[in-house]
Amino acid sequence: MADNESEDRNIIPVEEEAMPALADKNQAEDESKEEKESFLSRFGRAFINFLRALLRLVLILALFGILIFYGLPYIQRTFIAPVEENASRMSELENEIARLQTEVAEMNHRLITVETTIETHSASIQKLEEIQATIESELQANNNSVLLELKHEVMLARAFDMLGRARLYLSQSNFGLAQEDVQSARDLLFELQTETGDEVLTQVIARLDLALGNLPQFPVVASGDLEIAWQILISGEASAISTSTSTPFVEDFLTATPTPFDVPSVTPTP
Repeated sequence: MADNESEDRNIIPVEEEAMPALADKNQAEDESKEEKESFLSRFGRAFINFLRALLRLVLILALFGILIFYGLPYIQRTFIAPVEENASRMSELENEIARLQTEVAEMNHRLITVETTIETHSASIQKLEEIQATIESELQANNNSVLLELKHEVMLARAFDMLGRARLYLSQSNFGLAQEDVQSARDLLFELQTETGDEVLTQVIARLDLALGNLPQFPVVASGDLEIAWQILISGEASAISTSTSTPFVEDFLTATPTPFDVPSVTPTP
């Protein structure tokens, strides 16, 4: 009995010493297993999160692409196209304004030229009136054929200036003054025709009567008759002038010489 108890005592410590080692081994295996499961779990969650992030990125890119595909045309139609159209219209308006400014400048230049030419005609008419008055006073004292011929030339020159100024008044739509000049030229040419018996002047007077009949109600028709009368006076041949009316141009008025004759100065005879 004593020996058995001694053996039992010797065995118990061995068993007590072996149990902790086995427990540590099992615990290590459990920890390793838990670590492995924890790694797989973390990897799985990370992979799922990656897929979710990738899906979000794909969705964001898809939405961004849809926004660009449909948004850019809308922006183009709503914002960019109106701005470009307004810019194009502004450019057209600027070009139109520049063109109008050029036309206004040309019209002002032509108006100044017309006014200058009218003043030239007026000065020439006044000078010729003074010369004619001097010649007529000389004729009263001395009925000279040379002086009489000179008077006729001065009267014809005055008629040219009056008709030239009347044409310019018509170009300015100043029909009242044009009618006055045509009437004065007609009366002067009638006096000249009475003294000379020139048939060409008869044709001119007939055309001037037609022009006076159309003023101021029908200035276009009147300008045609006035143009024909002017051409008859210049050519000196009524048969060479067409009977059809034509509208004169302002450029012709401006290039016309106020006095078509060189009128010599008259020195009174003492």
